[in-house]
Amino acid sequence: MDSLPIDVSHPAVQDYLSLVRLQVLTPLSLLINIATLLVCSIIVKPSVGSIINSHPTSISPSPNLIAAYVIAIFLGQIGYCTLLVVARKPETKTTLVRGVGLSLVFANWLMALWAVCWIFEFFLLSTILLGLLVLCLLYSNIALLTYHPPTSSRPLDMALIHAPLRFFLVLPLSLLFPYSLFLTLGLSYSPGHPEHYDRFAWPGFGVTFGTNIIGLVVVLMRCDIVWAVAATWICASIWSARPKPAPVYITVILFTVLHPLALLGTLLYRRLTNREGRIALPIHEEHDTGAPNGRGPREVDTALWGSG
Repeated sequence: MDSLPIDVSHPAVQDYLSLVRLQVLTPLSLLINIATLLVCSIIVKPSVGSIINSHPTSISPSPNLIAAYVIAIFLGQIGYCTLLVVARKPETKTTLVRGVGLSLVFANWLMALWAVCWIFEFFLLSTILLGLLVLCLLYSNIALLTYHPPTSSRPLDMALIHAPLRFFLVLPLSLLFPYSLFLTLGLSYSPGHPEHYDRFAWPGFGVTFGTNIIGLVVVLMRCDIVWAVAATWICASIWSARPKPAPVYITVILFTVLHPLALLGTLLYRRLTNREGRIALPIHEEHDTGAPNGRGPREVDTALWGSG
């Protein structure tokens, strides 16, 4: 390192090297994640979706809707990887390097490992991996909101950094981790006895109600469009997989309506308050000009024309 013609200890050089590292590792981790999920979902039997069907619980989702959700996550990450290459603004590069960093790389690795453990029905290990995935994504999202908050002056940052990271977080936090935990604890019933679908209804109610209340608070406080869409999607994936116990079914149907309503209400409230804030009081010219009928002497901009 001493023979290099640059000072690698300089902060700017370290940020540049970190960005180059992310440009290599992030797309590589995404490709590994996509390839692993494709193999575990299409080629290998039992697949990820068939495991969900063969181990029903009170919060079991529709495999097709979850697959579509995962595809949306991958599309968002493809946009993120593109931004890693084409980003030119220093603020965007700082957000990528210090706001997200390697957390998305670790998240892709964890999800790929989860898929492998899932098809082998290692539910305890799957739960641990999903817990680590939640912590990893939660850390990156908190770092983004705290130190690199989204701003309308950089819309690409909002669309390709903040949105994919938050969309990725909602899936394991609201569904995959609780569902895997249910299987680990034995809170499931045999698919050969669908009449037992109402077993463990109240644990399912507690999970769906608790996670959706958290999401509703986030939507109301931050007017979070991404969280509202993701939470509504998760709710729809749960109630569309029937049969469901009444407490769980009613809860997810209710929040499927509440999340969009909360978002629309928050947007409307902010628009109205912004309009009220822009209302200006009428100006009394007599008091402003110091002359009757507002016909005072014309002022000269001394900064433009000089003071002499």
